[in-house]
Amino acid sequence: MKTYNIFTDKKDTLPEGKADFLLAASVTKTCEIKGITQAGIPGKIAYTPTLDAEFIVTQKLFSMPEIAETPSGVPTPALITRAVHNLDAFSSVEILDLGLEVKPQEVRLHNFDIKPSQSIAQGANIDAKEVFAKGMAFGKSYELKGNYLILGESTPSGTTTAMASALALGYACEDDFSSSFLNVPNDIKKETLDAALSLIDADMSNFEKLGLVSDNMLLFCAGFLLEASRRFHVVLAGGTQMAACLLIADKLREDVLMQLKSDNITLATTAWVAKDAHSNIKHILEQLSYKPHAIYTELSFAKAEIPVLKMYDEGEAKEGVGAGAALAYANANKRTNKELVDAVELIMYGMM
Repeated sequence: MKTYNIFTDKKDTLPEGKADFLLAASVTKTCEIKGITQAGIPGKIAYTPTLDAEFIVTQKLFSMPEIAETPSGVPTPALITRAVHNLDAFSSVEILDLGLEVKPQEVRLHNFDIKPSQSIAQGANIDAKEVFAKGMAFGKSYELKGNYLILGESTPSGTTTAMASALALGYACEDDFSSSFLNVPNDIKKETLDAALSLIDADMSNFEKLGLVSDNMLLFCAGFLLEASRRFHVVLAGGTQMAACLLIADKLREDVLMQLKSDNITLATTAWVAKDAHSNIKHILEQLSYKPHAIYTELSFAKAEIPVLKMYDEGEAKEGVGAGAALAYANANKRTNKELVDAVELIMYGMM
């Protein structure tokens, strides 16, 4: 297991020391569009961030009896993040409620009085400026327990809202976004994106556009990033969604007249995203006004005893719930591929 720089493919790493782990958990009703996502239990996709939150904190489920998985049976990347925590515990694991339909139980939950956003096909109906400001305020007040912070996300259909957000802001990245699917449902995504983007016009402010086509996770985390990075190192844990979060923060800093402390920010994802033939995270990141520190970490389930895990290597799931940064954290702590696979399978055997 090794960590590499996305731009150079040379060996790279996370900062030294212990990391706090925050999970930005959110529901956009875009996930209710049939066939647009497979990040969870069919018909109950809105439960996915709730179950992910419960699982990474407690390794148990309270809101439903089964862990979130794709229709083909690939379990949530929360398994990877929890396995890393079992091997080398994070300083803390806490959950941000950025609009959940079902509140997770037995977790440290930060509540910001944010409701689930609507489907972007009809308009997300977000007060984007308010959600962004709440993120900034939390970034200013958050008390770091360890040496730096990992910020992950669980937002089903979030790659669709991330792509809509980036396109609405004028970034040229129409073919760059990843998906939890191996075979991406491009027709459904295109219809949704076309409907969303038809709602905006050139006279709208950036906040007005994002209020129609974005999601709460992206807006809150972009605001959080602006303030928190002035105080400590922030690792955005995720793939193309978190790359879009960087694009949003880079654009909105002009609206709020703030500088972005880019040398205090890292994006960390998995090799499954970085090497995905159906997306291009490097091209998304190249559109920033600065060159970001961006890394990916390899993990292979080729020698796993549980067959369904091997589907990760084939392109299912790819990323989420902070898995990429968790793997980089494990690698920084000298953990091996075998140790990670064994830790994931130990969890799964305990659930059978």
